[in-house]
Amino acid sequence: MSKIKEEEIISLLSKPETFNQGFEILVKTYSKQLYFHIRRMLIIHQDADDVLQETWIKAFTQISKFRFESSIYTWLYRIATNNCLNFLDKKKRQFVFSALNYEDSLVQKLESDKYFDGDDLQLKLQKAVLKLPEKQRLVFNMKYYGEMKYDEISEILGTSVGALKASYHHATTKIEKYINED
Repeated sequence: MSKIKEEEIISLLSKPETFNQGFEILVKTYSKQLYFHIRRMLIIHQDADDVLQETWIKAFTQISKFRFESSIYTWLYRIATNNCLNFLDKKKRQFVFSALNYEDSLVQKLESDKYFDGDDLQLKLQKAVLKLPEKQRLVFNMKYYGEMKYDEISEILGTSVGALKASYHHATTKIEKYINED
C-alpha cells in the first residue's frame, strides 16, 4: 500500500463525517492480508474468520486511541497477532486434559482439509511449521509467507530484530530437519 493511500485513510478516519467511509476502505484494503496472516497461525478457516472479525471489532473500537506512531498496517497486524495468540492460548487450555495436544489436532485438521490444495511437500512444510513453538511459528509465517521485513515484524511483535533473526533461523533449521527426516 502506498504511503499516500494510508494518509488518505487516516484523513478519512480522523473526521466524524468520513469515518465510516475510511473504515470501510481500511477493511477492504487489509482484510485479505490479515485473514491469511491469521489463517497461517490457526489453520482452520472458521477460527481464522472469527479472529479476523474480532480484529476488526477491536480496531473499530480502538481506532480513536491509534497514535500514528506506526503505520495502520503495523497496528492492525499487532491486533490480529495478539488476537491469534489469545485464541491459541484459550484453545490450548481446553486441551490440557486431552491425550492430544492442540498442535496435533491442527495437523489432523490440516490433513483432512478439503480446501488444502498443496502437494505432499507443501503438506509436510505445513506440518513442520505447526510443530514449531508458537513464537517461531509466528516469526516464520510473517517472514516466509508474509514476506515482511524484520523491522516490520519487530514493530508488530515488540521484539528486537536480532531476536527475530534468531527465531527465524531456529525455525528454518527445525523445518529443514523435519522435512528431511524421511
